[in-house]
Amino acid sequence: MQTARLILFDLDGTLIDSAPDLAGATNEMLVARGRPALPLALLRPHVGSGARGMLGAAFGCKPGDAEFEALKSEWFERYEPRMLRETRLFEGVAPVLDALLADGLSLGIVTNKAERYAIPVCEGLGLAAKSHVIIGGDSTPHRKPHPAPVLEAARRAGIESSVCVFVGDDERDVLAGRAAGMATVAVRWGYVDAGKPISQWGADHVIDAPHELVRALAKN
Repeated sequence: MQTARLILFDLDGTLIDSAPDLAGATNEMLVARGRPALPLALLRPHVGSGARGMLGAAFGCKPGDAEFEALKSEWFERYEPRMLRETRLFEGVAPVLDALLADGLSLGIVTNKAERYAIPVCEGLGLAAKSHVIIGGDSTPHRKPHPAPVLEAARRAGIESSVCVFVGDDERDVLAGRAAGMATVAVRWGYVDAGKPISQWGADHVIDAPHELVRALAKN
């Protein structure tokens, strides 16, 4: 590929560890029903699927079940006021972002989290000020793994997708990036589940820690 100009990142599990607040909203619902809270370690593997994952793990329900929509609405009502209570950048992320900016690269975020939640989180953690563009799960008619969100990020940044790189912790990120004609980097520190091994996602690079991203980009 050509030299990268725009580095796009997934949000939850890639740049930020939001598991404590996502799990916190879930446990609030359980406690309100007289049920014991679940350990973070049990809920953490389901974080990548958002409310659907949390409700599936805690209540055993899924989209299409009679109670799902009501539970989902309550979950978001509980999550919104606490979404920055314990959520933090992963260790090592901030200096890597600063280094990329210092090298003259543009940065952006493409997440399946709705803009209503994604933008305040990015602002609260200082990511908005570093990002040329933020695309949420409702910014386009499609969500990842569809390529529409990452293509929209490139369009808004005014940069061809062929000189973009997409970085994420989920196979959906890799699929979206590849379908958009971008190089892809998969990260191991996020909410990688026990499904298909990360080595089989088809990413151009797999990295174990944020600082390795700079080296991976240099290989493109």
